[in-house]
Amino acid sequence: MRGMLWSVVAVAGFTGAALVFAPPSSTATPSPDTKPVAAERKATGIDKREPWTTSKLVGSPEPPNPYTVKKVYPKVSFFEALEIVAIPDTQTWLVAERPGKVYALDMDPAKAEKKLILDVKHTIYGAVLHPKFIENGYIYLSEVPDGSKETPDGTRVVRYTVDRKTMTADPATAKTIITWPNGGHNGGCLRFGPGGLLYISTGDGSGIADSLETGQNLGTVLGKILRIDVDKPDEGKGYSVPKDNPFVGTKGARGEVWAYGIRQAWKINFDMPTGNLWAGEIGQDLWESVYLIQKGGNYGWSVNEGSHPFRPERKKGPTEILKPIVEHHHTEARSITGGFVYRGNKQPALRGAYVYGDFDTGRVWMLRYDVKEKKVLEHKELAKTNLRIVAWAQDHKGEVYALNFIDGGIYQLEPAPKVEPVGEFPRKLSQTGLFSDTAKHTPARGLIPYSVNSELWSDGATKERFIAVPGNGQIEFETLTYPQPAPGSVPGWRFPNGTVTVKTFFLETAPGVKRRLETRIFVVSVLGGTEEYGDQVWSGYTYIWNDEQTDAELADKNGVDREYTIKTAAGEKKQKWHFPSRAECNICHTVTAKYALGINTAQMNRDHDYGGTVANQLATLDHIGLFSKKLPAAPDKLAKLADYRDEKASIEDRARGYLQANCSHCHRKWGGGNAEFQLLNTLPVKDLGVIDVKPGQGTFDLKDPRILVPGDPKRSMIYHRMTLTGLGRMPHIASNVVDEPAVKLIETWIKQMK
Repeated sequence: MRGMLWSVVAVAGFTGAALVFAPPSSTATPSPDTKPVAAERKATGIDKREPWTTSKLVGSPEPPNPYTVKKVYPKVSFFEALEIVAIPDTQTWLVAERPGKVYALDMDPAKAEKKLILDVKHTIYGAVLHPKFIENGYIYLSEVPDGSKETPDGTRVVRYTVDRKTMTADPATAKTIITWPNGGHNGGCLRFGPGGLLYISTGDGSGIADSLETGQNLGTVLGKILRIDVDKPDEGKGYSVPKDNPFVGTKGARGEVWAYGIRQAWKINFDMPTGNLWAGEIGQDLWESVYLIQKGGNYGWSVNEGSHPFRPERKKGPTEILKPIVEHHHTEARSITGGFVYRGNKQPALRGAYVYGDFDTGRVWMLRYDVKEKKVLEHKELAKTNLRIVAWAQDHKGEVYALNFIDGGIYQLEPAPKVEPVGEFPRKLSQTGLFSDTAKHTPARGLIPYSVNSELWSDGATKERFIAVPGNGQIEFETLTYPQPAPGSVPGWRFPNGTVTVKTFFLETAPGVKRRLETRIFVVSVLGGTEEYGDQVWSGYTYIWNDEQTDAELADKNGVDREYTIKTAAGEKKQKWHFPSRAECNICHTVTAKYALGINTAQMNRDHDYGGTVANQLATLDHIGLFSKKLPAAPDKLAKLADYRDEKASIEDRARGYLQANCSHCHRKWGGGNAEFQLLNTLPVKDLGVIDVKPGQGTFDLKDPRILVPGDPKRSMIYHRMTLTGLGRMPHIASNVVDEPAVKLIETWIKQMK
């Protein structure tokens, strides 16, 4: 959905990261670089659980954030809400849901109750009220009546008239104001600015790399910020073009254009005391940006992405390219949601600062900018949240609110509780308490080895995994259900506080020689409360192994890339390896994916070699009392994911297993993928939303492509994007090498589909 705003991500990241448990050393899985031992099949792989008591994973390597978030209206939520705006001259919110419903909500939490104003029964992207709403009752919605078709007037701004006595609007009052082509990026944010003029963000209308090259083309309204007058429309139109717009009279230019070079400004907002217009710009390959929009400003797309060259050979517009005020690399943000300049009183330290966030990572930042000196005075992270921040709002007192796409809740920043330091976070793997002998990769007592049915592709690396639960803590089996309703989503396991998951990556750098590259861990912090309020936090960390293979050092929070030489029978080659940032972990390891992507029933329901003893993992964990209750059924009666490498399994099961492991954590309901389809193996293919559906993120020069065309992989975008190594590649990040056997598998699966 990052076609509207959020990012397409299929991360080869922290999937299946391990927990902190230490089994007896005799039960440890042989390291991938050791010779396997002949195994004996038994009912259980571990006789008795040993507690893990050596954890040193306390605190955080970074200073604590100064703020957290709190739900303002605990009893109120909305379904797929995309916009929230204050109704002028009232103490009421207007909230617009994507499927087409528009509600009013009293700002007083004690009086908050949803009231339906209007249902247009099709997609809404944005909403705004006329400054004189109390007098005329006008609300404006940006709509896509049929999102499945690309049409010249597929995206439109429509005005409705609300009866102020009943606070309801008749759909028959609809009046179309302006239209533009719909496509991959439709923009759709609407704001009234100084003088009562309407500003509109449109998006570039394409999916990948500005394929229509609209960004720098003043002859189209796509890829722009528009400025129109809806109070003085020209005859036969819904608006007029203000005479002082910057490109009025410019040959070949659309007079509506206020600024250009925009990819997908997801939320533009005015700071009314200054008249400054701020925009959060969703990037493509590497950069997210925050812009201060100027009259006639050129923001570079698609010659630039932010301040960085993207397609420098493309024709530039007539004015110089302006730089972002700040920008974020994709290691820390993936889908910026523009916010507001804080003018409230509840958080005096933020007064005058621009507050904004990221949809994919849930992080919130502030910045202060000196307009005269043209420099950033302050820029810092305010909070790490579990929210998918889809919009920001500001009430009439200047207080700022965040809208969460997943639960449809409205949140506010508040100071984080003070936490006393509990010790220094370990900077070396040997200091974590996870290994009794780090150089030999020998786990500490209490760590339980595990494996998964269907592995996530990691550029040919093999992995060794452990799960660690402190002391006598127990896992709740399939009690993690939020968010619902979410078709095909199955419950996840709930882990006790301090649980750690561990996964070490090995890369074969020469025939028979495997090198440890990194060990990734996830640490679980249980906060209490309920799931929808964020009752747990999963923090991911990467430790990079040294050349001597004796220890690993904590990677920088922003991640790092390194290149390794791979020797094969055919010669030498270079392979790039990406060590993920802290923020990248949470792009896929989200609440919608139940955090631990590999530690769930379907993935864990398999035999595992416990150092010479082979046994079912679920039966083993049940036997040693790791679950808080006995399993509801024998493992052979529980869900099991097919191993896509198992040629004895059917092509159908193998292909669905691969897509489940590698793609479904993003391509699911509320998952973060930028296309409205799912790849969960728990749903029938006909319910995935992929069969003969046009792709929303570009065609990649394919002839009449669809997401999936039964019998025709060459026209199927799922197959094609797996074959890419550059722009448009899937998985989108953390992978630089094509998984050739998997590509062949998906090709075969599509060919045999009827």
